Amino acid sequence: MTKAELVEDVARAAELTKKDAERLVEIVFESIIDTLNQGEKIELRGFGSFRVRERGARRGRNPKTGEPVDIPAKRVPYFKPGKELKELINEEPDAAASPNTSETLELDFRQPAGGNEPGGGGSTPPLM
Repeated sequence: MTKAELVEDVARAAELTKKDAERLVEIVFESIIDTLNQGEKIELRGFGSFRVRERGARRGRNPKTGEPVDIPAKRVPYFKPGKELKELINEEPDAAASPNTSETLELDFRQPAGGNEPGGGGSTPPLM
């Protein structure tokens, strides 16, 4: 799925214009990026968690020449899927068609009334 397809799905599901849905997707992505840049982790129950891992400096090899190359330390984003997401991905196709044997995961990204409550959001940038 591309970002454009995600925007279309959000627009359709939330009955928003594509412009509003695109801005909503951008805000979610920006919030995730800002939060990770601040060194915080993001936990979306039923979906998974995002965090930043530190990779130490190491010695690598240039694949073309075989010469040793110093690779500097860096921070990398990491996603760990949640239990419910893993179960939904691995369930049998027949089970997914039957509403009695499968739960549906719904994510609600609307801002709760009251704004910036503890654990209720903050600003996070988009992942691209």
